[in-house]
Amino acid sequence: MERPEKALCAADASGIMSTVPYVFHGEVWALILGAVALGWYAARVIQPQAIALGYPAITRKQKFFYTAAVLSMWVMSDYPIHDVAENYLYFVHMIQHMFLSIIIPALFVLATPRWLLELVIPQDSRIWRMLRKVTTPLWGLVIFNMLTITLHFPSTVELSARSGALHFLLHLMVFTAGVLMWMPVIGPITEWQMPPLGKCLYLFGMSIVPTIPSGFLVFAEGVVYDHYAAAPLRLFGLTVITDQTAAGIVMKLGGGFLIWAIIVTIFARWVGDETRKDELARQERRRQAAETLTFESVSDEFAKSVAPTE
Repeated sequence: MERPEKALCAADASGIMSTVPYVFHGEVWALILGAVALGWYAARVIQPQAIALGYPAITRKQKFFYTAAVLSMWVMSDYPIHDVAENYLYFVHMIQHMFLSIIIPALFVLATPRWLLELVIPQDSRIWRMLRKVTTPLWGLVIFNMLTITLHFPSTVELSARSGALHFLLHLMVFTAGVLMWMPVIGPITEWQMPPLGKCLYLFGMSIVPTIPSGFLVFAEGVVYDHYAAAPLRLFGLTVITDQTAAGIVMKLGGGFLIWAIIVTIFARWVGDETRKDELARQERRRQAAETLTFESVSDEFAKSVAPTE
């Protein structure tokens, strides 16, 4: 497929705002304002009821996570990143995808207090049972990885590029899959979480499947996505092949490095906790042995001792 001559033009980082036409994304602003409104409602209306029932208040850390999640979602979904990712550079699309599928869902999960789920969703309802089912490790692996592979089919990329509604729907699906994926690891319902070693194995499984499309992009000799080959200009002077190679590297190293960093952190904390538990157990045994002084033990010790010579 031949590219038009104007596609050979280049734009640097300082010129993106002037070269990429501004587009107002009303659906993005509606989503962000809705998230802000839901956060306000949870803090002002639901939280007092939760505190009255004995639940803890929202912590500063949870507020920070929620603010970071909303701001990150706005930056990654609005102009100019959204427009560059959709029409110009696939590697920017991969950065956007990494945030929407891994980082932002994790921030929202960490920001969610337990009482928000237990008070909003009745625990004997069908929705609660369905939520419990889809947040199990098996469903998390299947849903997240199948969606990841499907989104990188050339046909899926071409269709989403032509339809803004489909693109928005796919991003919403990616975000939802990311939330479900993180629930067995850092979810607010601690009983639904796996043990530390299980979390490490689970996240290891999550890091395997993305290597398939990333390897395909890195080692492809031709153009994989015609939509990005027909971009109206080449930002940063990147060729189509360089762009898709960078996208594969971002997908492999960006998401993979983040997941492996979390695996190492979880494993290190687990080893540290087990070491402290063993040390506390040894100290308790020594304390009990020192406090256990009976007539029989004293008699046994005297019996073992050698009688003094005259």
